[in-house]
Amino acid sequence: MYNDIRLEKALYNLSGKSFTAALEELDPSSAYCGTPLEKLDAYERQLKRFNIRIKGQDCDCVEKFFSSTESAVLFPEYVTRCIRKGFDETVLSAVCAAKTVCSSGQYLGCTLDDTAEYTTSVQAAVLPAANVRESSTATVLAKYGRLISASYEAIRQQRLDVFGVMLRSIGVKLAAAVVADAMTVLADSAEEISTSSLVYSDLADLYGKFSCFDMTTVIASPGNASKIAAMDQLKECRANADGKLVLPFGSELVKTSAAPADKIIGIDRNFALEFITSTDLVMETDKLIDRQLDQMTVSITCGFRKITPSAVKVLKITAG
Repeated sequence: MYNDIRLEKALYNLSGKSFTAALEELDPSSAYCGTPLEKLDAYERQLKRFNIRIKGQDCDCVEKFFSSTESAVLFPEYVTRCIRKGFDETVLSAVCAAKTVCSSGQYLGCTLDDTAEYTTSVQAAVLPAANVRESSTATVLAKYGRLISASYEAIRQQRLDVFGVMLRSIGVKLAAAVVADAMTVLADSAEEISTSSLVYSDLADLYGKFSCFDMTTVIASPGNASKIAAMDQLKECRANADGKLVLPFGSELVKTSAAPADKIIGIDRNFALEFITSTDLVMETDKLIDRQLDQMTVSITCGFRKITPSAVKVLKITAG
């Protein structure tokens, strides 16, 4: 049972396993089916074990994690989860078709040469080929990170829900830096149409450039997104379940400061972009457990690769 698990620093250092995955091996969630704890994962059961409340009216303070040597082991995972939540709440999920984990700092994917026309073939004729080849260029992954300085004395009386919001904001800003790379990769060598000013007909023209694929997503800078939202044709439009504005032709409008100010990027998010990472979010666990919070770091090593170039089109704005 979860009350009998021995918590120690070594659980963070098991090869190929996250802290939660290590806990799940010791305390499988499947054993709690049909019980009041079935909706909790192994980490959340440990929070319950030590009566650590991370949200709500009776939320605890940071120092509650350090009431024992075992409960202190849970603190790095709390920090990581908060930052990851902020990281995952950004536009990455709205623009990436696939996520790949690789073991090195460079990734050599495949390319698809499928330019032959899809048409009927006569009997016994050789069928047109779609050729999959190893890419001639590697995607070099870059490291993004942040040094967080916060002494234990400064935060020990801070409520966990408020401290969690601060950590989530770091995750959001970290993801924004990562998304900037995604925008560069999407816009690079993409088919472009131009306009001297941004009007609704330009968006319709961009939509019409997609043939086999659909324009599921329109990515715009905050300034351009506000201009789109103010168009008369969008007065009757409503947000979807994720809070994103849906354009009349069905495309979701994604606003991000990482998008270039002179370009609107249209994509079919099911085919356009691959997110490549060699690490999950990495946190210095030992310092957190030992309350040496003065210099803790969080980082991720990642990059992007365009999978299907024809699933990306760009509207270039040539004047203000």
